[in-house]
Amino acid sequence: MNWNDHLQPDESIVWQGKPAPRCYTFRNWPHSLFGLVLLVPCSVWLYVGISVEPVYQQALYSWIPLPFLLAGLYLAIGHLIVARLEWESVYYAITDRRLLLQSGVFKKSVLTLALRDITWFRLNFFSKTLGSVSLRAAGRDAKVVLACIEHPRQMTDLLEAAMAQSGSGVEGVSSASSEAL
Repeated sequence: MNWNDHLQPDESIVWQGKPAPRCYTFRNWPHSLFGLVLLVPCSVWLYVGISVEPVYQQALYSWIPLPFLLAGLYLAIGHLIVARLEWESVYYAITDRRLLLQSGVFKKSVLTLALRDITWFRLNFFSKTLGSVSLRAAGRDAKVVLACIEHPRQMTDLLEAAMAQSGSGVEGVSSASSEAL
């Protein structure tokens, strides 16, 4: 990834990464289970509705389950395809001043957070070398999640140093699976 268009003068990249592809794609796998549970009854409902349409002469009622069937199809496999397409454009970087996050399926956007504004982060390990980092920054209501980072401690060490330097304090830092350290 070429970050030159997003860097300020005299700013240099300290760390950069990209999510692990399988982890990123399958990070919301429970949605697929719910989608399969929704897909089966909606398929039966649509089949029965189309079968009895000639008897009752009502085409509208036979197509009512179609939106539910499409929602189940998206939840079963569609979100996996979208996540895989999105993975192509997801990149993370830490400079000496900011955290940069590029994402987006069709329209790429870059989120920038000043390192001095980061007030809290949490590292959730999936294995010894794979984890996701959730963080909060001053002035932002929502958490920012950097999903499926390989060797995430390299990044969190930089975040801890930046927080200590800015006076945010490292006491807000938590690590979910410390046994993986």
